Amino acid sequence: MAVAINEAKRALKKGEVPIGACVVKNGKVIAKGFNCREKTKNATKHAEIVAITKACRKLHDWRLADCEIYVTLKPCPMCAGAIVNARIKTCHYGADETNSTDNLCEQIFSSNRLNHKTEIRKDENASETCSHLLSTFFKQKRK
Repeated sequence: MAVAINEAKRALKKGEVPIGACVVKNGKVIAKGFNCREKTKNATKHAEIVAITKACRKLHDWRLADCEIYVTLKPCPMCAGAIVNARIKTCHYGADETNSTDNLCEQIFSSNRLNHKTEIRKDENASETCSHLLSTFFKQKRK
């Protein structure tokens, strides 16, 4: 999770929403990314998508079945779908999405409509750090 947090800090320095992610295989980070929607003017450039794209390129495969993803914020529906479709086995996240109470992420990860299931785990040790990065960013944006 420390790598994902560092990626979120990189996003913050670039004026992006501070969300970071990294893909891990056999205990080694193989790809990382951070939100870069403002710079790229691309709505799909979420941290998870960036990290998954790099991991697929590195492994020469779209299947990341032996991988886990660490992300500083609970994934949105788009990213949850990408995580499941990449066959990632576990998603570890830091902060909860405060505007979401519908458990949509969990529903996507466990949907019978999809042929893969992804386990989701909150990293309680990183939760405060991840939440603080986001709340500080949005407080400064509102000033």
